[in-house]
Amino acid sequence: MLNKYPLWKTLMVLFIVAIGALYALPNIYGKAPSVQIAGLRGVEVNNAMLDKVRTDLTSEKIKFTKITLEKGQILVRFPDTADQIHARDVLHDKYKENYSIALNLTPETPEWLAAIGGEPMKLGLDLSGGVSFLMEVNMKEAIAKAYQSMIGDFRNDLRNEKIRYRSIKEFSAIDQADGVKIVFRKPEDLKAAYELLKKRYRDYIFLENKNQLNLLVRMTEQKLKETREYALQQNITIIRNRVNELGVAEPLVQRQGKKNIIIELPGVQDTAKAKEILNATATIEFKMVDQEGDLGNALKGRVPGSSQLLYSRDGKPTLVKKRIMLTGDHIIDANSGFDEYSRPQVNITLDSAGGSKFSNATKNNIGKPMATVFIEYKGTDKKDKDGNLIFKKHEEIISVATIQARLGKKFRITGAGTIGEAHDLALLLRAGALIAPVSIVEERTVGPTLGAENVQVGFQAIMLGFGLVVIFMLVYYRAFGLVANLALVANLVLIVGIMSLIPGATLTLPGMAGIVLTVGMAVDANVLIFERIREEMREGKTVQKAIHQGYEAAMSTIFDANITTLIAALILFTIGAGPIKGFAITLSIGILTSMFTAVVGTRAVVNIIWGGKSLKTLPI
Repeated sequence: MLNKYPLWKTLMVLFIVAIGALYALPNIYGKAPSVQIAGLRGVEVNNAMLDKVRTDLTSEKIKFTKITLEKGQILVRFPDTADQIHARDVLHDKYKENYSIALNLTPETPEWLAAIGGEPMKLGLDLSGGVSFLMEVNMKEAIAKAYQSMIGDFRNDLRNEKIRYRSIKEFSAIDQADGVKIVFRKPEDLKAAYELLKKRYRDYIFLENKNQLNLLVRMTEQKLKETREYALQQNITIIRNRVNELGVAEPLVQRQGKKNIIIELPGVQDTAKAKEILNATATIEFKMVDQEGDLGNALKGRVPGSSQLLYSRDGKPTLVKKRIMLTGDHIIDANSGFDEYSRPQVNITLDSAGGSKFSNATKNNIGKPMATVFIEYKGTDKKDKDGNLIFKKHEEIISVATIQARLGKKFRITGAGTIGEAHDLALLLRAGALIAPVSIVEERTVGPTLGAENVQVGFQAIMLGFGLVVIFMLVYYRAFGLVANLALVANLVLIVGIMSLIPGATLTLPGMAGIVLTVGMAVDANVLIFERIREEMREGKTVQKAIHQGYEAAMSTIFDANITTLIAALILFTIGAGPIKGFAITLSIGILTSMFTAVVGTRAVVNIIWGGKSLKTLPI
């Protein structure tokens, strides 16, 4: 029995280990503190901006090691975090209106390695830190949106029951939405509406004013509380979806108090993009263009009561109806692409209710122009008397197109800008429009929660444990112990390489525990094999037969033990969250790589050194 691997199998083992080592290599280069500058919606970052930033940093005598324009963003690297933070403050004060200025940690990976996809493994907040945001939800706007929804419901109910009314609009008290006011022409219409609406909407308070022929509708305290809670919880859910779209692993998204949300993004690379996506409250509305109104009079300030004057990004004015045909709340999917003229477009899919509503809204408007309105809320630096952040509503016409046919669940919009902006719009619409505007009120970089000293001690403990295992294997199994140690090193290299390759994978402290556990399991597999070889030799079998029987007999035991552990790791990954998932990921990868290195890898080395030879003894 020769114990020889075919050449292709030996080369396969070497190739796999070499690829693992190649993609583990970026981890030795480290990361440099940097500042990332990205243009906000519609603002281009170019070489002229690059020169301005360089001049600003030089005039402030801030040291930087490198400044580059990469993928439409400026990246400035610094020798230390003090210069990084100083530069961020200077650039933020000067360019905050049109640019997003964010702290970052940029990999120092060589260009040739980065060109083939080599990136360092991302470390979690508990090891290397990340970025943390405190976001505030505008509860006033949440309540105002609820009242706007009420207006639509009341209008449909009254029309269906053929109850005539003069006007229906939001009623405000002290600059805050306080209810809905419905004005009638006749007392009998007021009475009929009062009886109808009070019966259908039990969570509202109805105040009937017979003298002025109006009906004032307010939410009960319980309904107001539910509306605020719903806005907060839905925003948390939607932000989680957006974080998932960003590809961030093991994020923390949780509420703080009655109106705040904490977001921690470990190992995030593009913090500027994270800020723009998380901070945006973007949605779209479809409205008919007002063809009867006079645009010239509207530009002079005489806008019809049923219409509003909006502008496109290039400043072109359009008079549109206030009545909303469809909102982005009904969007269930959105993706970017190109139309037949190679222009960026966003393909939209609606839910059943939205498809039906849009179909009914467009069937009587074929041949008429319809405007797609992009709506975004941005926080200002001002606060109201209650300490709440004041938001500014920005409305912009994306496109005006003639309705060619009755539209349904699937359609497309063009005019969203560049393909990058179309992609961002699709991401926001796909992840969901926030129930109420949010704004980042605090941003900070998070250092290791265990402290740099504890992290260092942790790594030293791992290396000490690894070293003791290596010494034990060398002493107890001699030359075969050396083979096992080579497999152990290859196992660690493969784990790091695979973790570096997986998008969004983040190494946390529990993940390190998973790696340590797999080291022991890898050695355990070799112990089983080597002891079985010793046993076969004690029974008088030849060296080649003992090697063959040792590997063959131990395989079933190793396989069963690792499969059961892998199943447990997959269950932890499925039902766990945060640190538990981190542990499950590294444990699962470690099990697979250890089975490969401890069985296939060591067998290849043993076959090369001792296989096919006429030997009396083995150094085991």
